[in-house]
Amino acid sequence: MPTFSAPDGTLLAYHVSGAGAPLLCLPGGPMQDSAYLGDLGGLDAHRTLVRLDLRGTGASAVPEDPASYRCDRLVEDVEALRVHLGLDAVDVLGHSAGANLAALYTARYPERVSRLVLVTPGSAAVGLDATGEERLAAARGKWRADEPWFAEAYAALEELTAGRGTAESFAAVAPFFHGTWDEAARERHAESERQRNGEAAGVFGSAGAYEPAVTRAALKGFGRPVLAVAGEGDVNSPVETVTAYADLFPESRLWVLAGGGHFPWHDDAEWFREKVGAFLG
Repeated sequence: MPTFSAPDGTLLAYHVSGAGAPLLCLPGGPMQDSAYLGDLGGLDAHRTLVRLDLRGTGASAVPEDPASYRCDRLVEDVEALRVHLGLDAVDVLGHSAGANLAALYTARYPERVSRLVLVTPGSAAVGLDATGEERLAAARGKWRADEPWFAEAYAALEELTAGRGTAESFAAVAPFFHGTWDEAARERHAESERQRNGEAAGVFGSAGAYEPAVTRAALKGFGRPVLAVAGEGDVNSPVETVTAYADLFPESRLWVLAGGGHFPWHDDAEWFREKVGAFLG
């Protein structure tokens, strides 16, 4: 697989699939192997997906300095990949926590981003935080209420939103990250736990990683097209938060997947492929 050197010499890997203009894809987790993005519901039929394995994840090397896992420091890895690819500017997609990295990259290098796609985005980089009631409302989707797991998962979410959550309660709310909690979703969830670099995740959003006011001011001046994608039932990135995120940009649009969760390309691959593909052109 192709590799390149980060500014500090760490060897980083990336994966290329599909056809068309490149789309640089930044994974969430935070700090999860980019393999979970797959072909993004067949989006590789429209674009060449370039999935970056962030340092310490996937096939990328572990850096000498663990502090370099911090989100703001990863921006230079993204820029090094753009330079390595020989692109003057590139379309960027960030999922979940990866949207924080995409936002910081766009704020620091706006001239290098042609279009920006924020999929069920994490919003710490811009200082937005969903309320407990917004998360609970997202969980109460009518298609979920009769599921056998609902009562236990909802009680655990109530504990988390009240600040009384434990590792056990966080594990119990996993169904609310998916539009359908079927066997395939359970397998993907289990695999995601194995793919994530826990040490790196603890550093990713640590003190100093974000300056929300500075980032918001920079994004307000980003005049190129932005697409935000939300899932109706996503408790991690509720529709209200994603809407507020989209409103930070002067030229943005928002698509909400009915009955969707945190991974909309799994919940409705055709919808995701068509909406994002049409935006990218």
